[in-house]
Amino acid sequence: MSAKNSPGPIGIFDSGYGGLTVFKEIHKHLPDYDYIYLGDNARVPYGTRSFETVYEYTKECVFKLFELGCNLVILACNTASAKALRTIQQHDLPEGKKVLGVIRPTSEVVDQFTKSNKVGILATQGTVNSNSYVLEINKFHPQIEVFQHACPFWVPLVENNELESEGANFFVQQDIQQLLTASPEMDTILLACTHYPLLLPLIEKYTPKGINIISQGKLVAESLVDYLKRHPEVEEKCSKSRSLQFFTTDDPNDFNQKAEIFFGKKISSKFIKV
Repeated sequence: MSAKNSPGPIGIFDSGYGGLTVFKEIHKHLPDYDYIYLGDNARVPYGTRSFETVYEYTKECVFKLFELGCNLVILACNTASAKALRTIQQHDLPEGKKVLGVIRPTSEVVDQFTKSNKVGILATQGTVNSNSYVLEINKFHPQIEVFQHACPFWVPLVENNELESEGANFFVQQDIQQLLTASPEMDTILLACTHYPLLLPLIEKYTPKGINIISQGKLVAESLVDYLKRHPEVEEKCSKSRSLQFFTTDDPNDFNQKAEIFFGKKISSKFIKV
């Protein structure tokens, strides 16, 4: 095996903190592997930016993770998965490197949660505009009707730790009501942004009983376990000494403080220039 593709950590990328909710589940399911998490906090949010900008930012961060020795990178960010993943996979990957996203693993299994085949998506404006979930879900499950609603205030509420504020209550209630008006038969809501699980108590409070609420972390982690089993040539290039490294493009002290809310334990990050 060439030196440049010798075993290395699994890279986890997000525009900020949200990907830590996915990383937490991946680490729980696959604790033996080495990981590097990179949050592009200096340029967050991605959800309101153009396709071209998200693609360029995502590509820069993915290649930084390649530089740090990663052979496999997970885009633990719905906006990056929606706006950048396919282009990177088709045009930019060096030999022996892989990049995976969070949209396909979720879309593949969404049929297991719905009986009415009416599924709602709560996401950032960028993810909604991309139509990625509609296209992916309909590719696997053409019988499912998908309804989308953008929640532009949810990420700032989470990032500012205003999870129980009046504003959070107001916007979560309003956005869920607006989504549910699209179809009275909707029985499943997918949280298509990795920040949103932190608002789960409020989301459950304002969602009628009997509607499934799906967070992505566990589904993405289970999909990665399956992927590594099916692709031993990728799995053997993932090193295993249980090390965790965290990098941010912004202030590490600020990152450490907020990241604990998402990851569930204290972490120590370093600044990195992308």
